[in-house]
Amino acid sequence: MNDINLQYLGFLNTPNLWLNPSEIKIEQLEIGNSISNCFTKNNPKLRLGKLVERFVSHQLQQDSSISILAENLQIQDRKITIGEIDCLLKQNNQPIHLEIVYKFYLYDATVGTKEIDHWIGPNRKDSLILKLSKLTQKQLPLLYNSCTKATIEKLDLHVEEVLQKVCFKAQLFLPYNKQDVSFKTINSNCVKGFYIRKNELDQFTDYQFYIPEKRDWLTDIPTHNFWQDYHTFLKELTPFLKQEKAPLCWLKKPNAKTEKCFVVWW
Repeated sequence: MNDINLQYLGFLNTPNLWLNPSEIKIEQLEIGNSISNCFTKNNPKLRLGKLVERFVSHQLQQDSSISILAENLQIQDRKITIGEIDCLLKQNNQPIHLEIVYKFYLYDATVGTKEIDHWIGPNRKDSLILKLSKLTQKQLPLLYNSCTKATIEKLDLHVEEVLQKVCFKAQLFLPYNKQDVSFKTINSNCVKGFYIRKNELDQFTDYQFYIPEKRDWLTDIPTHNFWQDYHTFLKELTPFLKQEKAPLCWLKKPNAKTEKCFVVWW
């Protein structure tokens, strides 16, 4: 499908993973409502993470309180790149260092002991805890690295005056038939569906299915005519699971209602 306007709209409809103030001691940037739901620039070759950065930039440009100073700043030490600052901006004349994150997390209560410990990537190689650690120990401290000083000074900024914030959005998925989980730290409005194992899919034999490409994971399920029956879907699904990849899938019930789910291999 790969409709960039639908992807942008899905991005806009994704809430922040936590709200200010929060037990997570990183502040979310409050951005004004987007004036337009259209994204007119075409970025067909960008991977999902970079596409989200373009979407955030487009949204920032529509907020009259914000002026963008620099984006995707490569910080180098003797010509070796040591990191990247996603965005430097001013909001109501306040300098801000912004890091941009968009994630898909599944809830596994067997991982860790606290609420934020339980959120893992679909293939169990990623987690919210790991990402927060990377933000606090690597990405945000890059602002204070001595190699960043010259770049900051060229923008007529003083590092001690720069606030640090994130735009951290996520789609969350709960175990199938366990939708009664409540959260204190995480924004429950981020829950977009469920996850399930292949051997549990036989209860959906009268459903229709579609496996979107990764950039379309952003998208709210659109009206389309690409639905597959159960057996055709299983044939397309199997190679993903054999490669230990958990795809995001769209489901259409007999009553025409739709849902998102991950089918996991583990």
